[in-house]
Amino acid sequence: MKSILGLGIAALLATTPVYAADLSVCIEGSPETFNPELSSNGTTLFVLGQIYDNLISVKAGSSEIVPALAESWTISEDARTYTFKLRQGVKWQSNDSFKPTRDFNADDVVFTFERMLDPKHPYAEVNGGNYITFTTKLADALESVKKIDDQTVAFTLKTPLAPFLGIMAHQSLAITSAEYADVLQKAGTPELLDRQPIGTGPFALQDYQPDSAVRLVPFAETWGAAIGDEARTPKVDSVIMAISPDASVRLQRAMADECQIALYPNLADRERIQNSDNLELVRTPVASTGFITFNFKEEIFRNKKVREALAHAINIKPLVDVVYDGMGKATGSLVPPALWGFDEQIGPYDYDPEKAKELLKEAGYPDGFSTELWAVPVSRPYMPHGSRAAEMIQADWAAIGVKADIVTYEWSEYIARARSGEAKVGMFGGIYDFPDPSQIPNNYFSCDSAGKPSPSNIGSWCNAEFIDIMNKAGAITDQAERERLYKQAQQLFHDDVPAVILGGADTITAVNKKVKGYYEAIFGTSRLSGVTVED
Repeated sequence: MKSILGLGIAALLATTPVYAADLSVCIEGSPETFNPELSSNGTTLFVLGQIYDNLISVKAGSSEIVPALAESWTISEDARTYTFKLRQGVKWQSNDSFKPTRDFNADDVVFTFERMLDPKHPYAEVNGGNYITFTTKLADALESVKKIDDQTVAFTLKTPLAPFLGIMAHQSLAITSAEYADVLQKAGTPELLDRQPIGTGPFALQDYQPDSAVRLVPFAETWGAAIGDEARTPKVDSVIMAISPDASVRLQRAMADECQIALYPNLADRERIQNSDNLELVRTPVASTGFITFNFKEEIFRNKKVREALAHAINIKPLVDVVYDGMGKATGSLVPPALWGFDEQIGPYDYDPEKAKELLKEAGYPDGFSTELWAVPVSRPYMPHGSRAAEMIQADWAAIGVKADIVTYEWSEYIARARSGEAKVGMFGGIYDFPDPSQIPNNYFSCDSAGKPSPSNIGSWCNAEFIDIMNKAGAITDQAERERLYKQAQQLFHDDVPAVILGGADTITAVNKKVKGYYEAIFGTSRLSGVTVED
């Protein structure tokens, strides 16, 4: 099988410890980039979470923020300046075009964030310059990032931002190498920074074959091993991530021992996994929200009565039972039940086809209309069965005279097209990467990302009052008041109907019984370091 990306890994392999075991993981799609800054996609960040590190991270199986590339941090009295003391002796990976001459230091942190913060930065527009998480979570709040010395960096905010540390733990704010970027820029190939990754994490990219496989090898000099952190130390000879979009195929491969970990199998297959001779079921409570969102670039969807009609035409409760295989909950709250800020008073829109028909008539569409309904092509906690959900919604809308053609694409193309504004009614969702209710509202319904190339706000809804409430909640530290504001914002969201919340469910993973030490992250990215495979 011919590789399209070989990174000259021979030298690295020469210093890599031998564990006489390979780990194979079936994942649901191809990574859309090899730089986490350019993605908010869970599949991409799962892959890159093995290669890159953040300053801080979320402890596996909890919501606790713990040190990573930063050993410690302090917060100023006015809650505007966060000063990070960086870990010393952290090594960078290498490839054929780059051999690092120094360890990780403050220059790398400043480079990473200045690229996203400064529109005049030489790397700002490289490979599109769409920094989704940064734009929606930090861009408005961050005033500056300054190097104090080689091991100290200060982040100054314009105003206090309560979830700042949680945001900094998001995998898409991982640190990239300033020295590598400089070498590539001088060579006239800056685009390779995002295609041939150099990180500090426990694994390095050896090979990538689009729509087929990603192969990683241990990074022998990873800092986790250097400090004796078993959870951050690679314990296998290689990781092969086989790209298998179909959840049933992923499980079949796991049952046949072709994959030792199968991510996101169908929820309906949980008993099959539990009864398997070679597999164990790992069930993880995940804070996730799935929804369909209306494209406000389309004149028809700027009519609130149309949106209300379509919302009332969907029979949500049976849809949730079917699509989430009995493990979901019908809710109208943008914040899911697993997280503080969930509002149990906001339920699904009442199922009322007659009311929906009347609303369409009032909107000027007594005979209905035609549109497109996009269906997520992969199984995710927020949407295990995108095609089935689309079919059920399609049937409900047909009953009020609305003809919806179902559209889908391969996952990476689906994301790219939806973010470019092509989806008339787009199916999307998100998984909380840090334990704060602000993430999905800010990421998917922010005015900052509405109508821009490759936004996460695929419907381009922009409501100034909603944003004002969200900003107020993010600028204070009183959690009770923050929760009150988040519930107020969710009620506004529900009343304006920019989207219809469908639900969310726990994550299940099929793990071979020979695999030890694998933990599915509740928040953030599940790491494969520390995982072993028994004979």
